[in-house]
Amino acid sequence: MKNWKRIAAALLAAALALAVLAGCGSSPSSPDAPDAPDAPGGGALRVVVTTFPLYDWTRQVLGDVPGVELVWLQDTGVDLHSYQPTVEDMLLLSSCDLFVYVGGVSDSWVEGALQEAVNPDLQVLSLLDALGDAARLEELADGMQPHDGHDHDHGDAAYDEHIWLSLKNAAVLTEAIAGAVSQADPGHAGAYAANAAAYCEQLAGLDAAYQAAVDAAPLHTVLFGDRFPFRYLVEDYGLDYYAAFPGCSAETEANFETVAFLAGKVDELGLPAVLTIENTDHRVAETIVQNTAAKNAAILTLNSMQGVNEADAAAGVTYLSIMQDNLDVLKQALA
Repeated sequence: MKNWKRIAAALLAAALALAVLAGCGSSPSSPDAPDAPDAPGGGALRVVVTTFPLYDWTRQVLGDVPGVELVWLQDTGVDLHSYQPTVEDMLLLSSCDLFVYVGGVSDSWVEGALQEAVNPDLQVLSLLDALGDAARLEELADGMQPHDGHDHDHGDAAYDEHIWLSLKNAAVLTEAIAGAVSQADPGHAGAYAANAAAYCEQLAGLDAAYQAAVDAAPLHTVLFGDRFPFRYLVEDYGLDYYAAFPGCSAETEANFETVAFLAGKVDELGLPAVLTIENTDHRVAETIVQNTAAKNAAILTLNSMQGVNEADAAAGVTYLSIMQDNLDVLKQALA
């Protein structure tokens, strides 16, 4: 998949270059060619981000500072792992003032896009880089089915890119975003710092609620009959986990050994629930439950924020609201 993404990025970069060249010529533009986005007027700041958590964190940092345009590329709810940028997306990226992205293997298209940037002052923030030593490599936990179809091309060195599923990371990354925005717009640096500090207080409050819930819980293990993008969350609170597939796996069918292992763990540990993530069917989880002794474990869903769209955000969905909902589910899973 990564090679395909590289090819797609190269093709899109070529299309971007042609669009720029066409704009420099004297002949009229083709009616089918995408127009380069207008630069924000009056020296306004344009910030482009990829995923929903980045959009919501940046929105909190920006607050009500005037003259800032925030563009969310993946606002249709497309999964990070399957997103392919359009030519319009590439044009937006190339002309913005600040680009914020996760920086994992699913963002392999970014390198080619940045090479075609038309703004010489474009600032780029990779949040995996900003996280530094707190970033974790993907791991194949006990009983987890290897992801044969997951071609990171990085072998065992691929970083787990689901960095937003940690309130502690969220605070660090919000501050990183505030710093980058302040560099791009130093005239409002004080407002950005104050907004980030206020938001980080909210993150810290919910983080404390998670810790209190885990401390009070009789169980300290979660089990996923699905992909597992929550490694950062479980490490934050010292939880153990078992899962059918790694977080970036393309697998949807668990083999007999995986199902038997996970069903055995439900029985051994007395787990009341098998967890799934949003926007997936529950077939693997249901099969695990049916292979337990009691066959009565609940199937619950934790939201990994990989399908949030513009309509959800407009309806009031936020990073904090989803993480609060996840806490409510986690309490049930550890009861």
